[in-house]
Amino acid sequence: MISIIIPVLNEESSIIKLLDYLCGYANNASLLEVIIVDGGSDDETVKLVNDFACAHQDMSVRLINSQKGRGKQLHNGSKVATGEILYFLHADSYPPKDYDLLIINAVKNQHAAGCFRMKFKSSHPWLIIIGWFTRFSWKASRGGDQSQYITRELYDKIGGYKTNIPIYEDYDLITRLYEIDQYYVIPKWLKTSARRYHEKGVIKLQWFYLTIYWRKYRGATIDELYEYYLSKCD
Repeated sequence: MISIIIPVLNEESSIIKLLDYLCGYANNASLLEVIIVDGGSDDETVKLVNDFACAHQDMSVRLINSQKGRGKQLHNGSKVATGEILYFLHADSYPPKDYDLLIINAVKNQHAAGCFRMKFKSSHPWLIIIGWFTRFSWKASRGGDQSQYITRELYDKIGGYKTNIPIYEDYDLITRLYEIDQYYVIPKWLKTSARRYHEKGVIKLQWFYLTIYWRKYRGATIDELYEYYLSKCD
């Protein structure tokens, strides 16, 4: 079984579309467990998920509550997951057709952790370039929007997502996987929303992200990076 873990906060406009997609584009939805981890939504997200779960008995869908914070939500989802493979997915990212079979085959071929290549749902030239580079195995080309699969055994071995950091939780986990040479990029394309880029301005937001990356490289603390993120990116 694959446990798909999706952190949400006020996703009423998109969560049902994603759940329908995951059910319809899986190779075998009956072998999936979908765990929606709500961080305190005050819209209709919780009701919509619960209604979907009742109406779709062909796929296991359940909702749990968590403290707000993606690292906390991801890890809390992992604690209740029962699958041998964990698949962490953002609420605005859509994996390729037969994504479940692609992940299972990657694990069978001794790739215990990894992601998909990624394309933004945008025709902006810069976002097309960013997506193009995700085909390479470099750590610098990785990010949470590409999703993250990992076997339960390996997840527990490396300690999972850290719940005490407010930013970079995806990259922190990815870094630990690269350090033990356990990362594989499945050569199929996931599509993700470019909404935040277009809201903030593509070049402006990319500059903010690069600044965070550079400051981290130069030794900035997580709290300093988070303060900058809140002021520029949130």
